[in-house]
Amino acid sequence: MNSHAPLQNRNILLGVTGGIAAYKSAELLRLLRKRGATVRVVMTQSAQQFMGPLTFQALSGHQVYTSLFESELGDGMGHIELARWADLLIVAPATADFMARHCHGRADDLLVAICRATDASQMVAPAMNQQMWLDAATQQNVAQLQQQGIRLVGPNQGSQACGESGPGRMVEPEQLVEAVEAQFESGLLQGEHLLITAGPTREPLDPVRFLTNRSSGKMGFAIARAAVDAGAKVTLIAGPVALETPTHVHRVDVEQAEEMADAVTSHLADATLFIATAAVADYRPAEVAGEKIKKGATELQLKLVRNRDILAEVAAQPNPPFTVGFAAETERLRDFAQKKRQQKQIDLIAANRVGQPGTGFDADENTLSLFWEGGEKNLEQTSKQQLARQLITVIAERMDEKSRAEDS
Repeated sequence: MNSHAPLQNRNILLGVTGGIAAYKSAELLRLLRKRGATVRVVMTQSAQQFMGPLTFQALSGHQVYTSLFESELGDGMGHIELARWADLLIVAPATADFMARHCHGRADDLLVAICRATDASQMVAPAMNQQMWLDAATQQNVAQLQQQGIRLVGPNQGSQACGESGPGRMVEPEQLVEAVEAQFESGLLQGEHLLITAGPTREPLDPVRFLTNRSSGKMGFAIARAAVDAGAKVTLIAGPVALETPTHVHRVDVEQAEEMADAVTSHLADATLFIATAAVADYRPAEVAGEKIKKGATELQLKLVRNRDILAEVAAQPNPPFTVGFAAETERLRDFAQKKRQQKQIDLIAANRVGQPGTGFDADENTLSLFWEGGEKNLEQTSKQQLARQLITVIAERMDEKSRAEDS
């Protein structure tokens, strides 16, 4: 990444709420763009009492969004589109009222509606009177936001517009930019090359039919995005999915299990980390009909043959990368996951129970249970993007421990 544009290709949504510190948001916007970010701005109604939308429009080069009901106008970026567009949502300044409404799940204005709808990381820069900051209700809201995985930056101590002095000053724009850069460049996988598989495979029966499964690829793509943010080079081997390629990811599209196995083999040489999230078909038809199979007899028998076990092949290499498998189970999650980890001799396995409402295949949220030799950890239900970041953190820790053990 260009050192002069560390936020190149990053989409940042800046929320501005109603406080005197809103004037600092203009400088924040300027600095974010200077570092390469594309920035769009959402202003609450009260924010417009302190700063005009035209200022932010001129600085961002984009329409400023101010109303939940008018957000489809202009360039057509409604609140769902904005929520999906953002790599990071930063609210600066964030008033006590905004934080209270956010942590209690409100969605009655554009900004908090986007907070509900996005799976991007969220960052909040509080700004308020020192007594409001110290109020017990505000501190309870702060704790709840942090429990939800939202990062708070500040506030600072100092003199305030009301004439009082104490905690409550919004941090300076330069500090916020540093926090944003750190959010994307954790460095946990700096110098590593991740090879990852994602999505389903399709095994043809005839020219129009195939065997497949319900994998959407969302978890694998989320992990690829989180690995880029952690500093890794990423090669993504994707089955047939309807997902956009994450920024800075090299994508290779395949359809059948054998194609996926070949693609993994051809990209394995310099990989230091392999994560197999793809739901690869275990079997394929022994023969593929050259013409469409016509409906006839009341029964149709298919002969299936085993596909290659990609995960086991990678783990069996003379000098394998750190290898992570996934297991989707309907029962006895721990037993089956541990058995798979031991049989395939992989470093770590991430297991989830499929068939649970709101998680697993096709869903935007999931839970994971992680198992490795001598340890385990449960990751609670959250968005797949947040889950991916947590998983990358654990993997980085395990890779570091393995490396230190081998060096000792």
